[in-house]
Amino acid sequence: MCLLSVRADQTLRRISRPAAASVTALTVYNRPGIVDRQSSEMGKPIDLVQGTLDFLILKAIDLEPKHGWGIAKRIQQISGDVLKVPQGSLYPALYRLERQGWIVAALGHADSGREVKFYSLTRSGRAHLRKELETWDRLSGAINLAIKAT
Repeated sequence: MCLLSVRADQTLRRISRPAAASVTALTVYNRPGIVDRQSSEMGKPIDLVQGTLDFLILKAIDLEPKHGWGIAKRIQQISGDVLKVPQGSLYPALYRLERQGWIVAALGHADSGREVKFYSLTRSGRAHLRKELETWDRLSGAINLAIKAT
């Protein structure tokens, strides 16, 4: 069985596992040199679409504003518990998206009563997400065609 590990430095790694091994969550990192070490063998990294983590974050807050932990949980949920984003990767990406004007932060209270930042898409962030969705659909469709043809 093969799994893919996505890192924020835009590399894709193929992870070989024996067929009997259980599937574990993959970790999405925000900086180069950090690897998901849950497997014993790793292939050579392949360049992936730049901004994969940013894209996942924008998608996670598409429906409603979320705080950082909620965003990480949403990404894990919408990926079927396959992708996991650690805080050390999530928060730098959130700050970067905020600087780019694609998200905005507002103070609010978590269910626990603690004051936290809730992130939501801006108008330009929503437009960027639509563009990224179209690009991803085109790219993943082309990759699927190529894989099935060979």
